[in-house]
Amino acid sequence: MKKFILLSTLFSIIFLGSVNAQTTDNKLESMGTYVNPMKVQFGDPFVLHTNNMYFMYGTGGEAKQGFAAYSSKDLVNWKQEGQVYFNNNKNGWSNPKAKWEGAFWAPEVYEVKGKFYLFYSAQWNVNPANEEENFRIGVAVANKPTGPFIDLFNRPVFDPGYPVIDANVLFDTNGKIYLYYSRVAYKHPVESEVAAMARKNGWFKEIEESWVYGIELKPDFSGVIGEPKLMLQPPMGLSDKQSEWESRSVTAKEVNRRWTEGSVAFKKDGIYYLMYSANNFEGQYYAIGYATATSPLGPYKKAANNPVLQKNTDHGGEVSGTGHNSITYSPDGKEMFCVYHGRTAKTGNERVVFIDRMTVKDGIITIAGPTTTAQKMPSGLVKTSVKK
Repeated sequence: MKKFILLSTLFSIIFLGSVNAQTTDNKLESMGTYVNPMKVQFGDPFVLHTNNMYFMYGTGGEAKQGFAAYSSKDLVNWKQEGQVYFNNNKNGWSNPKAKWEGAFWAPEVYEVKGKFYLFYSAQWNVNPANEEENFRIGVAVANKPTGPFIDLFNRPVFDPGYPVIDANVLFDTNGKIYLYYSRVAYKHPVESEVAAMARKNGWFKEIEESWVYGIELKPDFSGVIGEPKLMLQPPMGLSDKQSEWESRSVTAKEVNRRWTEGSVAFKKDGIYYLMYSANNFEGQYYAIGYATATSPLGPYKKAANNPVLQKNTDHGGEVSGTGHNSITYSPDGKEMFCVYHGRTAKTGNERVVFIDRMTVKDGIITIAGPTTTAQKMPSGLVKTSVKK
């Protein structure tokens, strides 16, 4: 009899617990919430908002040597749109047989006068020196955000003489257009106090670095105007407050490189912001910082509150490798969101998409993330979408 009562009690506890959990979930759904990560396996996610719809592009996913897209009405529930760019289009200039299957990386799409322009990185098929990393930036065009995108030219936008990735475009209020990109670390060793420390400790013989540059674009995207200007680079001295977080891939002895990549430029209240990612994108220390300036090509000053997004595993969280972001707004334009990739214990090495709120005020960026708990749906939705 005692055993029966005990089993009945245990069953009641389990049943009530299940009911309470289900009730809590129902309450969260009725309130209109979402939980990170999104069901999108992208690296380097970029979101375009047009005609009351959101379109997301990124590295990898379902695309084979090209780029795929997702669509959403609410920034949370995403629908696969399939592959929207193929490297073998009539003007294709890349080499899909090169390392990393052609390295089709970091697509970003912009709407200009009713057409959609996709900027991306890939391995250039012109490679007389047989360089392992021969990345350049191209631009393709389509009549719809879902493509098909066709390269504007059978060549990259321009050739700076070194490999480049991570194109980002700023359409300034005065009508000028600027391209930001990252010179990759390949064959780019830089002497610094961090490099000297690594050599002294026997970690690495040299430290290669990637730097962010900016340059004005021609209005038809056929080329550039002037010469590239250096925007951002890793700190030279150990006393620099940015040095610790931007050098973690080196000090953790992961790899002999320091990165400054994944730039995101925007203007707000007369201030130019340039967000960027540092450390190894394959490691746990990938993180986001930013810098500000009074003109699009700088000089830029890094923010005192960097990094503004980083792993939370040191504080009981489950997210690491947070980086390469884009920004977007809620349907009513009142809320700003940071869209980025990261990893969790469940996703392992697979990069997945996170979307968290961010604020920009008085020259300071704050990102409320990374989150894996219930968050309110973006403001301004005509009808709250709920996961079923």
